[in-house]
Formats: sequence, C-alpha cells, structure tokens
Amino acid sequence: MMRQRPAGENRRIVQYLLSILLVALTTLLGEIVKRRLEPTNIAMLYLLVVVIASVRWGKGPAIVTSVLGVLSFDFFLVPPYLTFNVASIHYVFTFIGLLVAGVVISTLASRMREQTLQAKRQEARTAALYRLADDLASSETFESALQAVKQNVGRILNCAVAIYVYSGKDLVLRSSDTDFPIDEHEREIARSVAGASESKSGIPASARRESPRYYPLNTPQGVLGVLGISVRKSRSALSADEENLLGALMSQAAVAIQRAKLSEESRQIELMRQTEKLQSALLSSISHDLRTPLVSVTGALTALMDTRSGLDDTTRKELLETASGEADRLNRLVGNLLDMTRMEAGALRVAKKPCELRDVLGASLEQLKDKVGQRTVAISIPGDFPEIPMDFALMMKVFFNLIDNAMKYSPADAPISITAQVARDRAVIEIRDRGIGMPEGDLKRVFEKFYRAERPHRVTGTGLGLSICRGIIEAHGGDIVARNNPEGGATFVLALPVRSE
Repeated sequence: MMRQRPAGENRRIVQYLLSILLVALTTLLGEIVKRRLEPTNIAMLYLLVVVIASVRWGKGPAIVTSVLGVLSFDFFLVPPYLTFNVASIHYVFTFIGLLVAGVVISTLASRMREQTLQAKRQEARTAALYRLADDLASSETFESALQAVKQNVGRILNCAVAIYVYSGKDLVLRSSDTDFPIDEHEREIARSVAGASESKSGIPASARRESPRYYPLNTPQGVLGVLGISVRKSRSALSADEENLLGALMSQAAVAIQRAKLSEESRQIELMRQTEKLQSALLSSISHDLRTPLVSVTGALTALMDTRSGLDDTTRKELLETASGEADRLNRLVGNLLDMTRMEAGALRVAKKPCELRDVLGASLEQLKDKVGQRTVAISIPGDFPEIPMDFALMMKVFFNLIDNAMKYSPADAPISITAQVARDRAVIEIRDRGIGMPEGDLKRVFEKFYRAERPHRVTGTGLGLSICRGIIEAHGGDIVARNNPEGGATFVLALPVRSE
C-alpha cells in the first residue's frame, strides 16, 4: 500500500515545480529577445525570478531557481548555444555573480518572508487569545465559559473539541461537539491523561496518537480537567505553531474555567444560604398560621371542659362553633401544605373524567356556605355548555380557593360573579369580585408559593391557595391569569381543554 503524503509535503513539491516552471518561462522569454538584448541584460530577468520565488515560496525554491537560472542562461542564451561552453571568460564571472546574487537575494528575501509570516502568526495568536478572553469575560456561568472555550478552540484550529471537568473525583464530560468521538475507551484515555498530569508521570502510550489528542487543563490548584482535540478530515494534524497556540489558549482557558467554577460554587452556596433563610422564615410563618387555629380550638375546648365556668347554652354553642370553624381552617391549611408537597414531589395524580361545571361549582359553594352567608354569587353558564374532562375533587379545591379568595378581598355585601364560555376548544371560566383589586406588581406574583398581596394586612393565610390552583390547572393542561377590573375588584380567568388529550 502506498504511503499517502501529508498535505504540507505535497505543497512543498508544488512550490518547487512552480519554481522550475518560472525558470522555463523566463528562458522562453529570453529566447524571444536574445537577438535584441545583451546576455547580461537578460541575466536580470533571472534575478527577478529569484526574488519572486524567495518572496512567494521561501529559501529552498529560490536557491533551486537561482541554480537552474544560471544553467539555463548558460545553455540557451549564451553563445555557443545549447552547450555549457562559453565564448568569453567574462561570462564565467557573470554566471558566478548571478549565482551568488541569486543565493544572497534568496536568503534575504526568504528571511524577510519568514519574519512576515512570523508576525502574521503572532498577530493571529494575539487576536485568538483576545477573542477568547473577551468571550470568557462575558460568560456569566460555568457552562457559558465551557461553551466559549469549546467554540473558540474549535474555530481557531478547525477541530472538534470536548471538555472533561472533574466533578468530585470523577472526570465528567461537560461540553463537546457532535462530531467528537465519545465512548468509554475515549473516556479512559482522557482519565489517564489527567491522572498522568496529576502524578507528573509521562503521557500514557494510548494517548500518543494524532487524533483525538487530550491535553490536561492545569491550574495552580491542580488539574481541572482535560481538553480533547479531534482533527477533522478536511485538514492535516496540528502544526508546531498551532500546538504552541493551543498551549496558550489552554492556559488562559484553564484559569477562566477555574474562576467560573469557583464563582458558580459561590453562587450555589449563597443560594443555599438564602434558601435556608427563606425556609426558616416560611417555617416561622406556617407555624404561626397553624398555631393560631390551634390556640382558638384549645381555648374553646378548655373553656367548655371547665365545670366551674358556669357557661350558659348560648356561650357554649358559640365556643363549639368557634372550635369547629378553627378546626376546619386548620384542616384546610394542612391540606394545602400536603397538596403543595405532592405537586413538588411530582406525586399529584389527575384522574380526569367528563364533569358538569355546575356540579363542581355547586360542591365548592356547599363547602363555603357558612362564609357565603347573604352574599350574592351569580353563576352564568350557557345551557349547551359541554362537560369538561377534569378531576372532580381537585377542581373542587380550585374553585373553593378562588371563590374563598374573592370573598377575602371584597366587602361582605359585594357580589361575586362566575361566568363560563367556550372559545377555541377551551372552556374559559371567570371568577369576578368587586373588592379592592391588586397592585399591578402582584398580578403575576400571586400564583407564587407563599406569596401574599401586600394589602389588606388583616387578611390571613399561608399564600399557598393560588399556587395550588395554578398547579392543579396546569396538570389539567390549562392555564390561569389574574387581572384587575376597570370598575374595581379582580378577576381570575382560567382556561381548560374541552377535549381530553
């Protein structure tokens, strides 16, 4: 099987062939004008060719051009023609001068060319490092920093990139291009490279290959992870200059990734601290909300059990009603907490069956009859309103909470209206009150856990009711929003699918 030449070797062969072609064209031009010009003037054409070869292709092709130019000049353009003999000794000095001048010119021109190329490489390296630094500076998270490193290294080197980062003691793949080979064998090689860098031992034999190659991300605190480079088929292996550039990119990337990782860990610690602070505040609030009805129940029962109190029947009845009402309130609070826990744990099960909306509203109002009292609750549902697929018990809780909320935030004699209609295969139900409404900033936040509107202060509760309503409605495939009425009060609008999915 024939060995396939690298792209760089093929390029050099082409440069030498072009140099030879340039000499041949110059000789052909000399053949055309040799009857009109002195041979020494024609020699200047070959010097020009040497300069062109030096600037375009470097020292090697330029020297070949110089030697072939002298030989071609002697053989074709100096009498006697088609022989290397010369008719006059001064042509020998011309040949020597042409050869020396060609070599000197080629050396100087190629040196200038190398300096120019080195300056361009340095400029490209500086630009690449600047782009990476700029992208890393704008990265706000650990993941975005990894993404910036992957994209910059991949674009600059035209390679597929993968980044492994230590999570605890395990090396975990955090970011990779789709065409980078990922399997257990490659993971083991990445781990071996990271381990070798930590132990200061040599690169494992399995990692000594052209592609993919793995490079440790070293920081002053130790090895952060491993950067993998997979050369694409459209290009050859990394050159020495690219290896040097990659080293600079990795040094900068490792420090930036380490900084982003520490920043992310710091944010997580701060988030945990704030979460613990919030949990403590919520626990205190919930404890207060639970303790209040317990105190009322305990106080009423204590008074009833006191045989020496001499309570009359009216007072005893009032105490019993107080204990019963507060027990119901306590039961709802505990039920709301359990419902929220089930929803957050993903344990909420929705058993949907076609239900009459009137039946669900009637059951909810039956539970609220003591609170409704003489208040008017107007229900407007079209006669042809369809049955809605829903979980009867869960939706009863939704309407209970929404109607109860409407009564809390409106005067005792203010009416509450409930309307329903079908729009675009969705049942749209509105519960409208004539109360104080809500501040504009609260309209979106009222459905958050433990959030309560700032006004009025006399209204008690844990702030879970509306959050539970939203969770149940979303579990049914619907949505709910709140808005203020132009004439005062607030309206809760919920939409549910009319057909089962």
